[in-house]
Amino acid sequence: MPIRPTKDQLAAAPDKTIPDVLKPGLDVLFCGINPGLYSGALGLHFARPGNRFWPALHAAGFTPRLLDPSEQHELLDLGLGITNVVARTTARADELTGDELRAGGKLLAEKVLEAKPRWLAILGITAYRTAFGDKHAVVGRQSREIGETGVWVLPNPSGLNAHWTPAGLAEAFAALRAQLVT
Repeated sequence: MPIRPTKDQLAAAPDKTIPDVLKPGLDVLFCGINPGLYSGALGLHFARPGNRFWPALHAAGFTPRLLDPSEQHELLDLGLGITNVVARTTARADELTGDELRAGGKLLAEKVLEAKPRWLAILGITAYRTAFGDKHAVVGRQSREIGETGVWVLPNPSGLNAHWTPAGLAEAFAALRAQLVT
């Protein structure tokens, strides 16, 4: 049974941070924009019911079964991790400033240079464009590399990003997954 935050936990969630799920040498480091209130209240990445990150990971073949957010540390054994462009929790990603996203992009690049994943997968085209100053970027593989790490942009899996269907998300995630077997 999924864990649900209390009203008090949700009220206390703004500006909280969630520790990264990260170790050196991962195949893919998935990078959200920033944690939402639900995730911040629980201390778990992509925790809100309706967020399609976990189903997309499974449908694309990254995980052998559908994981619950409470099982996020199992990703490490699969060569996967999670971080965010901006660490602080907000109700909506549009509460972040451009300066926060650009500063987060710099910190993210430093984190990637240290951890050296094969791929950095940023989940949100608008956040990527702002954080890395690439206003013409599209979903998919980017020409940019951070050290030896390739950069891939995936759609934001939030339920608010409704024009990406679950099947479309799975297909976008699977395109990155295909890079791991080549």
